[in-house]
Amino acid sequence: MNAIEHLLQRAEQLISRLETLLPAPLAEPNWQAVAWRWVKQGSQRQLQAVEHPHHVLLEDIRFIDRQKTEVVRNTRQFLQGLPANHVLLTGARGTGKSSLVKAVLNAYAAEGLRLIEVEKQDLTDLPQITQLLRQRPEKFIIFCDDLTFEANDMGYKALKVVLDGSIEHASDNVLVYATSNRKNLMPEYMADNQPIVDKGEIRQNDTIDEKTSLAERFGLWLSFYSFDQDEYLSIAEHWLQTFGIPMDEAARHAALQFYHTRGARSGRVAYQFAKDYAGQLQLKS
Repeated sequence: MNAIEHLLQRAEQLISRLETLLPAPLAEPNWQAVAWRWVKQGSQRQLQAVEHPHHVLLEDIRFIDRQKTEVVRNTRQFLQGLPANHVLLTGARGTGKSSLVKAVLNAYAAEGLRLIEVEKQDLTDLPQITQLLRQRPEKFIIFCDDLTFEANDMGYKALKVVLDGSIEHASDNVLVYATSNRKNLMPEYMADNQPIVDKGEIRQNDTIDEKTSLAERFGLWLSFYSFDQDEYLSIAEHWLQTFGIPMDEAARHAALQFYHTRGARSGRVAYQFAKDYAGQLQLKS
């Protein structure tokens, strides 16, 4: 083997090693699906079709009528090519924030609505995701569930770019719907309320404004609140009826005991009670 052949062989070996370090090209998604997850495995990244989406009905979500009306209206505007906003749903746990997004997909999938779930740690890939969707005829909601950030999260800035656009115009067929238990998405500290912090930042208000600015980039911001006892019992009754069980005095007492053990009244707890109670009755019979 002469020197040139040896050099070419070494170059081929080097290229092969470099190829293993480079991100693999994106696989073509299954565009027949209505929902996907953004999945990363090593250097592999793809939209993985959800074969069995969670079919939530809008009528099953109760006592959030105002929030439901606003989200449905915004989504219909989006589907009809009219101006529409990114949506942030914040507030108490188990009150229907995530279920509302799933129900909207279920209601409007036939009209071209699609859903892509992206985990917080993968938000840095949003530019690639939106580029993949830009030329598609469907309308896509990028769904970020239980969204919160720490001060050094890289996904924070990536999301800001998608919400506000950058030098490139934002895609007209993509909106972000996010849920969070935290109002401003970023942590807030006691020091933020102090006028002077020893060895801290001089212009502290700039830091506080930065923390609140991400939430303000969502044009539609809806708050969710804990249910009272009557609302909780009404939701429990609704779910019991789906199992063919009436809400008698025994069921009412069991529902109250159930939420006392959980320490919360919410739609999620009411549904969990209904499954538990219905399962016990069916097991006995």
